[in-house]
Amino acid sequence: MNDIIKKCIKTGILLLVAAISIIALFTINTYAADNSLKRVEQRKELIVVTSPDYPPYEFQVNQNGKEQIKGMDMDVAQKIAKDLHVKLVVKSMSFDSLLVAIETGKADMAIGGINPTQERRQSVAFSKIYYNGGQSFLINKVDAGKYRSRKNLSHTNIGAQTGTLQYDLAKQKIPGVSVKGMDKTTDLILALKTHKVDALGIETPSAEAYVKNDKSLAMIPSGYNLNVNEVGAAIAMKKGSTSLVNAANKSIDQIKKQKLTDKYLADAGKYMKVNTVNTSMVHYFPYFIKGVEYTALISVVASLFGVIIGVSLALMRFSKIKLLRGLSISYTEFVRGTPLMVQVMFVYFGIGMVVNIPALLSGIIAVSLNSGAYVAEIIRGGINSVAKGQSEAASSLGLSKADLMRFMVLPQAFKNIWPALGNEFISLIKESSIVSIIGVTDLIYQANIVRADTYRGVMPIFVAMIIYFVITFALTRILNYYEGKMKHAG
Repeated sequence: MNDIIKKCIKTGILLLVAAISIIALFTINTYAADNSLKRVEQRKELIVVTSPDYPPYEFQVNQNGKEQIKGMDMDVAQKIAKDLHVKLVVKSMSFDSLLVAIETGKADMAIGGINPTQERRQSVAFSKIYYNGGQSFLINKVDAGKYRSRKNLSHTNIGAQTGTLQYDLAKQKIPGVSVKGMDKTTDLILALKTHKVDALGIETPSAEAYVKNDKSLAMIPSGYNLNVNEVGAAIAMKKGSTSLVNAANKSIDQIKKQKLTDKYLADAGKYMKVNTVNTSMVHYFPYFIKGVEYTALISVVASLFGVIIGVSLALMRFSKIKLLRGLSISYTEFVRGTPLMVQVMFVYFGIGMVVNIPALLSGIIAVSLNSGAYVAEIIRGGINSVAKGQSEAASSLGLSKADLMRFMVLPQAFKNIWPALGNEFISLIKESSIVSIIGVTDLIYQANIVRADTYRGVMPIFVAMIIYFVITFALTRILNYYEGKMKHAG
């Protein structure tokens, strides 16, 4: 028992040191000399992150078979890049990861209808406000007589995107309300249409876009009396990026002077009409195919590395060297005791502060490391399932421990654990969907894009569900076939 306590204390100390190191590095980076603009000019690229599921601000369109992110925000970002004489590079991720990407240096700017509230200003720097569209509520049209204004929403269920101004306003300004937060606007629209919430807090331009494209929805004004400097849309940048903020503000001054946002919104409307001309799932099937390709790539690569990591950890667990055994136990328990989503975000954002790892590679690394911990326990169980008598008999024939493990124990262990390994692979295909939070275009990510583009909440989810079922069902049949062959060979 004392040995276990000592190992736990050592592991805790190591984790604490690692956390302090990351915090120190973050602090140094935050308050380092400002070279934000110079870095962009030297790179000749302006890296911008956004969440393309919020029309007319940003959304995806398919032009000539090529996916592109369009919308007013993209025109604003393109204007800034043009003024800086650099190329615009746009990266996609979930809305609640945008500011994290800025804080950890994954991007130069975050844009996405972001309101520069006082709370957010403590973490990042903001440009001037480039657009103020106001706040509204989306409701079901059948409830238009019931909910005429914000006063009628008292003691109801209000939906809002998690971490947004709309979420905070609903809690603060509407008496007796129950606010339900979700990460995706598309999920909130679905919740509204299925009457899980009575109304949805949303910015007026987005509310207008949904009403124009979905006849079952209506909008009502919020009636909020708000500080313009907190509720408009601004661009987020890293703290201390004064030179880059000033450069962005110069472009924003020109946008306001020339009233370019009106033109940008008109252009966004044209692209939105393209998306809604044909909203059949057949038309959007290339999106799903691309999602399947990325899901398959992540699952296969993560499975291979997961087995390699798992075998190594399992052998370390049986080692007579205490250090190796302790490392194996600590790693396995730590990984199994933390959510995969947290691990994905740590690899991409945390380790990314030291080494810039692309989103796809970060997802593969995180899923591989996670799978390795579970595979290690499966293999350990398989090794323990081999009868000790066989090992003793092999030893009596003069086999070394390495040959014993290689030629007798591991082959029998893998035969015994084949069904469990197959289940781990099947689970990996479904669990890999978590990488969509850092912008990896897997099947779930693509399904959410289709939902945002077509204003259809249920059908893209249904299509994704069927695709997942077909993949896992086919793989299950293949794994069962080889399991039968192994039993027949035995």
